[in-house]
Parts: sequence; structure tokens; C-alpha cells
Amino acid sequence: MKLWIYPLMVVFAASCYGTLSTMVKLAIRDGYTASEAIASQYIMGFLLALVIYLLTQRKLPRLHGGFKIILLAGIFTATTGIVYGQALIYLPASLAVVMLFQFTWVGTLIDCILRKRLPKRPEVISLIILFIGTILAAGVLDVDLSGIDWRGWVYGFAAAVSFSFNMNVNTKQVEGMNTTTRLLFVSFIAAIMIAIFQTPEIVWNGKLFMEPLFFYGLALGLLGIIVPIYFFVIAVPKVGGAMSSILSAMELPVAVVVSVIVLSEALSGLQIVGIVVILLGMFVPTLASISKSKKQQATLGK
Repeated sequence: MKLWIYPLMVVFAASCYGTLSTMVKLAIRDGYTASEAIASQYIMGFLLALVIYLLTQRKLPRLHGGFKIILLAGIFTATTGIVYGQALIYLPASLAVVMLFQFTWVGTLIDCILRKRLPKRPEVISLIILFIGTILAAGVLDVDLSGIDWRGWVYGFAAAVSFSFNMNVNTKQVEGMNTTTRLLFVSFIAAIMIAIFQTPEIVWNGKLFMEPLFFYGLALGLLGIIVPIYFFVIAVPKVGGAMSSILSAMELPVAVVVSVIVLSEALSGLQIVGIVVILLGMFVPTLASISKSKKQQATLGK
């Protein structure tokens, strides 16, 4: 059972990300802009992290080294949201999701470069399966690609690269810093980035603290900042950057299912097949890794 805990934490964190697009769409329906929704997510995320820190820690937060890691984690957390929001301006939602999901192979590529290794066979098989599943699940086969602004492709791929680097940074542990303190610093840096590039005026004009944006911000901050960062910080160093990128593909099936349930969006047979294919692609390297670990334990036990 212990072998499954950390991969499941990555899957759960990615699943939380899958709910965000639906909540942003709900906020837009209520008259807010996507920028306001994203700003509320990061600002409320930091405030929630601050409350958690004050309730659980009895000392002032300090950086015990590792400032570069924390800074990069905060920057990449914010830039992923910023550039993905820009991609949604120029791309259909389904195509924007496909571009974001290039992080599955980009993350694996980054991990291979940094570790100076070739991709493992289960990783390659998984990435091929995930690519096919992503195309089907996102409904891209029904999208007209003519006339799409080139900036959409750039922003979409930039979101994938940013998410991949964020995943890789999360493989780095900071000695002497617990998860709660790291969550506080990362969310603070991300909130500053968002305040610079998004709409910070929702704070001082009081809009953030009025219904329903306040509740959207709470939900987005919890599921888009607190839970993912907390779980990724704990699990990604154990699972590895490449494996975590693959397991994070769970975000797409969750995004599709939640949009169907909450927004009553249509779900085609091909999308259902795509979701099943993605789940299959996720578990190929996971099962291979767990099987290898069991064999190693059995060998050591002899």
C-alpha cells in the first residue's frame, strides 16, 4: 500500500487542478473576468496559506536556504496560470487543454536532460497512449484549426513548459523547511506575480471580499493553490519529475467530467474513450515502477 501513496497524492493534486476551469467559467457566468477569477485564486490561496501557517506554526517563517528553489516554485506556479489564461483568449477551450497537456512529454524531456538519461520504455509507451487519449478526450477532432491566432499556440505551449518546470522544481527539497512554511513562501511569491500581471485592484476596491467572488476565490485558492502545492511538495520528490508529469494527466479527465456535471456540457463517445485511454496511459509506468520496487524488496529480503 505504501508504494501507492505518493503516486495517488500526485493524482489527487492534479485532479484538483482539473476542477479549476469549470469554476473559472462559473465566475465568468456571474459577470467576472477570467483575470479577476485567476487573481482571486492566487490572492485567496496565499491568505489561506497564511491562516494555515499561523494555526500550525509557533514561530516566524524563515528561509533556511533554498531561496532559489522557493523563488522558482512561486514564479512557475504563477506563470502557468497567467499564460494559460492568455491561451484561452486565442484558443478554443478544448485546444488550449491539449496544448497545456504537452507538459506530459515536456516534463519527461526536462527530467531526462537534467538526469542525463534516456526515457524509459514504460515512459515512452505511456506518453504515446496519453497523447492519443488527450486528443480524443478534449474533442479536438471536431475543432476547426483554420484562422487560429499564432499567439494561442505560443501561450498554450508556454503554459505546458511552465507547468513542467514547476513540477521539476517540486522535486527539489529545501533542507530544514517544512511543507507548511514552503507553501506559505511559494503562495506569497505567486500572489505577488499575479498582482503585477493580473487585476490586484479587486483587493483594495473590496470586490474580492464580496459574494460570490469571495467564495470562488476560496474554492480556487484551496483546490488550485493549497492542496496541489502541499501534495506536490510531499509526493513529487518521492515519485520523480517524469512520473509526476505523466500522473498529472489525470487533470484532463477530471476537467471533462466536472464540466459535464456542473456545466451540463456534452460528452461524446470519443471523449469517453479518450478518458479511458488516458487512465490506461497513466498506470503503465506506475505499475512498472511498483513492480520493479517489489522485485527489489524481494531481492533484498533474501
